[in-house]
Amino acid sequence: MTTNPIYLALDFPRLETAIAVAQKAKAHIGGVKLGLEFFCAHGHHGVLEVHKLGLPIFLDLKLHDIPNTVAGAMQAIHVLEPAIVTVHAAGGRAMMEDAKAAAGENCKVVGVTLLTSLDGGDMAATGISGEPQDQVMRLAELARDSGLDGIVCSGHEVGAVHAMWRDGFLVVPGLRPAEASLGDQKRAVTPRQARDAGASVLVIGRPIARAEDPAAAARAIEATL
Repeated sequence: MTTNPIYLALDFPRLETAIAVAQKAKAHIGGVKLGLEFFCAHGHHGVLEVHKLGLPIFLDLKLHDIPNTVAGAMQAIHVLEPAIVTVHAAGGRAMMEDAKAAAGENCKVVGVTLLTSLDGGDMAATGISGEPQDQVMRLAELARDSGLDGIVCSGHEVGAVHAMWRDGFLVVPGLRPAEASLGDQKRAVTPRQARDAGASVLVIGRPIARAEDPAAAARAIEATL
């Protein structure tokens, strides 16, 4: 892992665009995050092309299925040598244990707790009681006890998770610089706030990737950390 905690989310429909943006910001980021949109569009080939940039790759696939299927999926991506892979913590202990057992030796497996696009009202609509932090803490504890390296949560919960799991590898997405629009994120904080609260990795997309000058945008965020 590099010391720069910024991972640039590259969810572009065109591979050439994703690589070009990453090239521009490369000096001011610590890695790249490739999500479901990217993986479905470009597959293994796209990931291998991005690997040529020489940056750690975070495969944000949010795997969630029966344990055997998730283990098979983890084995299928060994060749891509991801630094980080996500699974849904809601998949349960057996699924998370098998995911970690099947992961590459140098791959951190982290459990997604509650998507940053969801709030308490969304939780209630799906039958989950309590506040977002309650659910995040429940699933963070389960992920820890299942042997995962860490979890994914919003900046609002990362401080509480860090206090409970001091050596957990904590990934915070949905970050927005102070002057940026929230977009579809309902529980966003600034990169500096998340880092100060204990985040290991800061996932930032639009504020850098869609900026007129991605390098300047990434440099400006890096300077706040």
